[in-house]
Amino acid sequence: MDESMKNQVKQQFSRNADKYVTSAIHAKGEDLAWLVSCAKANANMNVLDIATGGGHVANALAPLVRHVTACDLTREMLAAAERFIGGNGHANVSYITGDAEQLPFEDESFDLVTCRIAAHHFTDVPAFAAEALRVAKPGGKLLFIDNVAPEQDPLDQFYNDIEKLRDPSHVRAWKKSEWIHLLESTGFRVEMAVCFPKPFRFQDWCERAGLPQAEREALENKMLQSAEDVRRFFSIFSDENGRLSSFSGESVYIQAVRVE
Repeated sequence: MDESMKNQVKQQFSRNADKYVTSAIHAKGEDLAWLVSCAKANANMNVLDIATGGGHVANALAPLVRHVTACDLTREMLAAAERFIGGNGHANVSYITGDAEQLPFEDESFDLVTCRIAAHHFTDVPAFAAEALRVAKPGGKLLFIDNVAPEQDPLDQFYNDIEKLRDPSHVRAWKKSEWIHLLESTGFRVEMAVCFPKPFRFQDWCERAGLPQAEREALENKMLQSAEDVRRFFSIFSDENGRLSSFSGESVYIQAVRVE
């Protein structure tokens, strides 16, 4: 990962770590329940949760498996995850500082590798995919979730622009087609891809990233003044006072197996 961007990610998430633990869109969500149900987790499994963030995947899988390793670039984020997971009584989780693009684990170490709502912060996504493959056991699975950009280039550009304006540590949300191509080119076999609508409350979305008021207003104006087809695609809605209230994006769950 590029060092300047890596430092930006650390600064962003160290400042806002606790917000990501309590964020409803991270703590709950149909995608998280789907991941857990598809994991087919059992008490013999060792799990790696890459870029664990608030620790929600690690927390959900901990009662079902032998051990979970929660890995994150940001120490403050790991500390917040540990308070959350430990507070729920799960003692079979270890917390390791590490870069998703250069994981500090041996080859073929994990039955399941998970990564949820994080990869749009990675500067070298192919390196992440290669590392996920490397640390998965043959026949092991990657359970991956992230926000995705639309397949149409102008809509892709708009979505990534607003995400970057809201959070400078955002690198790029990939398209679904790009993810599937990358994972299969890396050596995974994609078993499943499921899309989830992702509604955002504008003020909550900005607050979670700690966006200052002046920049929040500029972003709001950009979204409200976007072309009609863009507003329609992203369901950009304003309230009775003309203020931006909500919009909608999309996330994808991809389940892939390392070929034996």
